[in-house]
Amino acid sequence: MVTNLSNVLYLSSFVFIPLLMLLGLWLARNIKQVRGVMVAGSSALLLLAVYLVFDFLGARSADPTSEMLFTGGFDWFIPLHIRYDVGVDGISVAMILLSAIIVFTGTFASWKLQPLTKEYFLWFTLLSMGVFGFFITIDMFAMFMFYEIALIPMYLLIGVWGSGKKEYAAMKLTLMLMGGSAFLMCGIFGIFYGAGGETMNIVSIANGDPIAFSQQCIWFPLTFIGFGVLGALFPFHTWSPDGHASAPTAVSMLHAGVLMKLGGYGCFRIAMYLMPEAAAELGWIFLILTGISVVYGAFSACVQTDLKYINAYSSVSHCGLVLFAILMLTQTSCTGAILQMLSHGLMTALFFALIGMIYGRTHTRDIRELNGLMKIMPFLSVGYIIAGLANLGLPGFSGFIAEMSIFVGSFQNADTFHRVLTIAACTSIVITAVYILRVVGKILYGTCTNEHHLQLTDATWDERLAVVCLIVAVAGLGLAPLWVSDMISTGVNPIVDHIHTAAANVVSQSNPFL
Repeated sequence: MVTNLSNVLYLSSFVFIPLLMLLGLWLARNIKQVRGVMVAGSSALLLLAVYLVFDFLGARSADPTSEMLFTGGFDWFIPLHIRYDVGVDGISVAMILLSAIIVFTGTFASWKLQPLTKEYFLWFTLLSMGVFGFFITIDMFAMFMFYEIALIPMYLLIGVWGSGKKEYAAMKLTLMLMGGSAFLMCGIFGIFYGAGGETMNIVSIANGDPIAFSQQCIWFPLTFIGFGVLGALFPFHTWSPDGHASAPTAVSMLHAGVLMKLGGYGCFRIAMYLMPEAAAELGWIFLILTGISVVYGAFSACVQTDLKYINAYSSVSHCGLVLFAILMLTQTSCTGAILQMLSHGLMTALFFALIGMIYGRTHTRDIRELNGLMKIMPFLSVGYIIAGLANLGLPGFSGFIAEMSIFVGSFQNADTFHRVLTIAACTSIVITAVYILRVVGKILYGTCTNEHHLQLTDATWDERLAVVCLIVAVAGLGLAPLWVSDMISTGVNPIVDHIHTAAANVVSQSNPFL
């Protein structure tokens, strides 16, 4: 049975376009045609994402009560009640826009990639298709399928086109994320049968009869850990620094900028939304783990000497903030969590793009071997400073808006336990400033002592385009955040209200801090 075919085709365009790109890349005969396919496809995705934002805002103003917009679907595998259902709210629209920006800029960041350029872009496009499919679907099985499609290409993209200990990093990343997928699959089927075994549609399950509390306490940890592995949840984060350090530039951009956001999105959309009583009862355990991620990741970044490892551990800290804010269960903190996903995706993509461009010229990422780059490559150096200032939360950039929303929202919890954790997490701001300013001062200023580096050139046109697009997005979100936060709030508020309503029925007995 097909419902709202026009909506299905509309949102599925984010999957169809990458499929057409895959066909075009397969038929491409030379590198010029490969680049043409990628530019055309990534531009179409970006334009469609921008159109979706305005279309969503218009539809939301006309129908402010709907939980999901542009919904539709059809039966896929009737015996297991699996459907291909699509729909978007403010959260998923923001994530689709983020994905489109990074796919577009990642294309230009990989403009001169060699060898096997065609094969590289085939896997890159397949990864992009999985990411877009994950954000448009509201059926748990379809989400899990696209989740796996997004993960599988990472093994080859790192193992073939990576650097350093790329085979080790690719294997470690794949095994740990597949382990998380095993937990996730158990959790999804547990939710399905716990909700009556009639549908895998997320909205239908949330609005139907609640899952028994005893079952929630089993499936919630499995589902949260399953998604949390991808979100760099402590102590399951160890794949992340090695994977980021070994990945090629655009893959690092897409991986840290978008793929890790699947973890936070899944924790919020499935684990907490569908099992709110268990989230309220067991959330304190994961709050402690995410608090460790925030502080530990920042401290670890301070002692690194490799630029990619510094940014990788910084991502552990900032992605930890996302899960931390979600678990605080206030509307302000959860809105801040989604803003942080959007902000960190843009900032870390900018960081990895600049690091890749610097490494491509100097052939080193060791900060002890880099100095005086401001005089040699001023454009890339200024871009790196802007990325650093955004990362440490300077007002006027996206990081400030996101982190302030998180900490203010988290402190709205009146009990001592939550406020102590919030204050501890706030220390990451100071630690972040330490490692950002340390790196900027070390590699950009002073006198260059390497004669080879003195002969280097600044950014080319394709690199400048990628960097400028990301800087404009980071500054735009920081200077005009209201329209984004309002759009996100339309998706966050119903979920938080649902969690609070269901959690009010739970009398906490196992949480010693409440």
